[in-house]
Amino acid sequence: MEALLEVNWLYLVVAAFAGGAFGASLGALPAFIFTGFMVIAGEAGGLGGVTGEIAFGAVFGPHISFAGGAAAAAYAAKKGYMESGFDFHEAKNITYALGTKVDVLVVGGLFGVLGLVITQISAGFALPWDPIAIAVVLSALLHRVFLGYSVIGKVQGNGILDMTPFEREDKRQSAEGTVDDHMKNATDRLAAEPWLPHQYTWGSVAFLGLIVGILGAFIAIATGSPFLGFGISAASLLFLNLGVANFPVTHHITLPASTAALAYFATVGSTVDSAGMLAEFDQGTVFMGLLVGGVFGLICAVFGEFFQRVFYAHGDTHVDPPAAAITFGTFLIALLYFAGAFSTGVWVPGTV
Repeated sequence: MEALLEVNWLYLVVAAFAGGAFGASLGALPAFIFTGFMVIAGEAGGLGGVTGEIAFGAVFGPHISFAGGAAAAAYAAKKGYMESGFDFHEAKNITYALGTKVDVLVVGGLFGVLGLVITQISAGFALPWDPIAIAVVLSALLHRVFLGYSVIGKVQGNGILDMTPFEREDKRQSAEGTVDDHMKNATDRLAAEPWLPHQYTWGSVAFLGLIVGILGAFIAIATGSPFLGFGISAASLLFLNLGVANFPVTHHITLPASTAALAYFATVGSTVDSAGMLAEFDQGTVFMGLLVGGVFGLICAVFGEFFQRVFYAHGDTHVDPPAAAITFGTFLIALLYFAGAFSTGVWVPGTV
């Protein structure tokens, strides 16, 4: 609580409004890609201010620019401003730059401020998860409520986790045939809309999580940075935004995996810094650190898929599975710290 009272809310709120509006103008995903580039610049260059204040702050912090952009897309779709030809509901199109419409940018700005407030409250009370990730999740659920969208959506098929209607290309059932995104009748849309049509089967998602988790752990052990792997994953989404087919999304894997690997190293008494001392570590310790990262990567990848099946596939707007997976993964790290299995949570609030 004391930390909240010490926050300079005036300039932060003004900056967050501008950041949310800017994120809406760029589009949620392009703004997040800049987050990745700024993390790489900050971590590789040893510029903590770039990472903390630019990449994770008012300019490109996902709780501000990405969340503001996602909310603005939901608003713009409802107003009939978006005509991109997106396969799903237009409100889910986070690659779309929303330009300069003042009302759209105001919505982005307001949700940028909301993301700031949620993040500051979470961090101020040292709640045991990534405060930025939880803000992205809650902001998306709240924009659905505030803008009149269903929180879950209409579930069809054999239950909320069933993706076979997508595989069969089943259409949504609607006796009224109402137009629900100003572009498509409800019956023109698929009954289930996976977040990533190329990345949704349980086995492939789990294996991707395992291998990328190992790489995230390797990056963290080699550099001492829990965030560099995340930055690389986020920046790589430039190719997804440009339309490269089958491009994987992995930032929700690399961040928890990197953090867990560093927590494991600290627990066994090995100090990892930015000097690049990978070759000097006991190889058994390195192997176990990679394994810890792989396990966390697998868990978070699978949780992200679970979350998308519940909150994304049947709904009309973008609710971010990676943010939910990062929240879950960092919470697991905190639980292991509280249980005494880890001696630190590295950067997770409540564990340092």
